[in-house]
Amino acid sequence: MFLKRKITALLLCMVLALSINVPVAAQVNITADSAILMEASTGKVIFEKESTTRKSPASITKIMTLLLIFDQIKAGKISLEDQVLVSNYASSMGGSQVYLAEGEMQTLDTMIKCIAVSSGNDASVAVAEHIAGSEEAFVDLMNEKAAVLGMVDTHFEDCCGLTDSDGHYTSAKDVAIMSRELTTRYPEVFNYTKIWMEDITHETRQGTSNFTLSSTNKLLKQYQWATGLKTGSTSKAKYCFSATASKDGIDLIAVIMGAPDPKTRFSEAKALLSYGFNCCKLYIDENKETLPPLILEGGVEDTVPIRYAGKFRYLDIDGNNLDGIEKQVQMPESVQAPVKQGEPAGHAKYFLNGTEIGCVDIIYDKDVEKAQFIDYLKKTFGFFLL
Repeated sequence: MFLKRKITALLLCMVLALSINVPVAAQVNITADSAILMEASTGKVIFEKESTTRKSPASITKIMTLLLIFDQIKAGKISLEDQVLVSNYASSMGGSQVYLAEGEMQTLDTMIKCIAVSSGNDASVAVAEHIAGSEEAFVDLMNEKAAVLGMVDTHFEDCCGLTDSDGHYTSAKDVAIMSRELTTRYPEVFNYTKIWMEDITHETRQGTSNFTLSSTNKLLKQYQWATGLKTGSTSKAKYCFSATASKDGIDLIAVIMGAPDPKTRFSEAKALLSYGFNCCKLYIDENKETLPPLILEGGVEDTVPIRYAGKFRYLDIDGNNLDGIEKQVQMPESVQAPVKQGEPAGHAKYFLNGTEIGCVDIIYDKDVEKAQFIDYLKKTFGFFLL
């Protein structure tokens, strides 16, 4: 009896040990065709399944449409107050729509709500025409942007995802890339993607009527840390979702493509996000301390101010103690003029357990020209005056 109990206890300990050592990722069961989990600030991939397989994206195509809209706003080419005219072509879009009429005008701000909340195909096309003159020209901009972002498994044929042709495709990884670009460069997009329900007003020749925008993102009600981003579905694409969430300073992107039904795309996105928040620890060095000026030889000034190029972020998913991260500033004792503002002068390197985990440039904070003969005369004259 004693031996039997001892063996049972030993087996129980073995089971517990095995369960402790099994990575949580192995416990995330993704039945969708492809998926990826990415941390937004670092771009680090935490989990992936067939993430580079080309799939039909349906309405998550609109993530790129939104990205281009905000690019255009930042460039000053359009504004949220712009009046967007709805063409006959835009009003004829099928699928998900907000029932814009030909000749109707809405502000760009309202159109963004129609795209981000209710996935309006008609609104997407109307804005595409407003920006580029035609949907075709806007799609060219979409493909150019995809190339710039390194989205090697993507090609767009429309601005809303209604097209189900073989020439309109992307991958879970590429969706994560454009989702990251949109949300990190333009976090104001969350002001739209967090909307659950809101009314807009149609003003047409037939009169005035209200229309309620209802979010297609059910995680806004099912997951307290959800912030967006975009759903999509067609018969070919099945059910897709790029989900964003934020918790304790960590921003995650979970992409699900080719799920068999709406419930699965939401539950599997939620499972990925929960896994990410459970295993991720983010180390941030704000790099706000003032650095001493660097000695400058042969310049019109004897020193040049320097500063950190930005923050340092490191995402750990292996359970390391991040208190042990060390920073080493590597700078020359002096540099030769001329120097240009923004160019690297040195580096701050970060180490964890003796291994380098990243670095941040230290840059010149001012232009300093090379001294000419007249500059040396001025310095000499100033010395004798003193």
